[in-house]
Amino acid sequence: MSNSNPVQVIAVTGGKGGIGKSNVSINLAMALSSLGRRVVVLDADLGLANIDVLLGITANRNLADVLSGECSLRDVMVEGPGGIKVVPATSGTQKMVSLSPMEHAGLINAFSEISSELDVLIVDTAAGISEGVVSFLRAAQEILVVVVDEPTSITDSYALIKLLNRDYGVQRFRVLANMVKTQQEGRHLYSKLTKVTDRFLDVALQYAGSVPFDEAVKKAVQRQRAVLDAYPRAKASLAYKALAQRVEGWPLPSSPRGHLEFFVERLLQA
Repeated sequence: MSNSNPVQVIAVTGGKGGIGKSNVSINLAMALSSLGRRVVVLDADLGLANIDVLLGITANRNLADVLSGECSLRDVMVEGPGGIKVVPATSGTQKMVSLSPMEHAGLINAFSEISSELDVLIVDTAAGISEGVVSFLRAAQEILVVVVDEPTSITDSYALIKLLNRDYGVQRFRVLANMVKTQQEGRHLYSKLTKVTDRFLDVALQYAGSVPFDEAVKKAVQRQRAVLDAYPRAKASLAYKALAQRVEGWPLPSSPRGHLEFFVERLLQA
């Protein structure tokens, strides 16, 4: 009955680079793992794979090898810190967008094979709103939009939400304020965004909380470790633990759409 396991698919995005998306993906994954969830992180930044670099892990194989039938998805997954598993991105050469129907079917099969072995799939998307990014986002069950206190971050997030809403009917988004000085600043960022979305779009934004600006994050990155792993008592680490507790409360998919195979099918219909 492997197919009945509802896998929560959370795509982490933000419209622009430099906002700490990959850090959010990794640390949220680790925090959920410490709560007993089986978590896989898919590095979906297909042009600029960086999760393996951030974690100092070496990936010998990637999704391209799965597609060519050389190995299974299990062979590609790398053990990350704190019990998480990472599916490394394919290098920029292998475009997910230009897969043949056979490769499509292969990818769906590859993911459905492992669906009984995980509870949460976190998709770390590339910056920007390219076709590839959009297809990952509209296939996911939860979209976590990361914002920072910079005007371009708000405008880019708005552009992303507007595109997904207008062109694909996506209505629910969760917002995480990253690198904030205070919790009030996080709330303020969220209300800045809702002010524009409420006025122009038919969407429901939900506040997922904030992660404070923390030197420990920079230090951890330099050591090629997740902050939660290197500095578990740091302010940012505690915020990730709190975020994971909230994510635990997000509704699990009840519709078929929540199953991993459907995530992949939607991904490929894009």
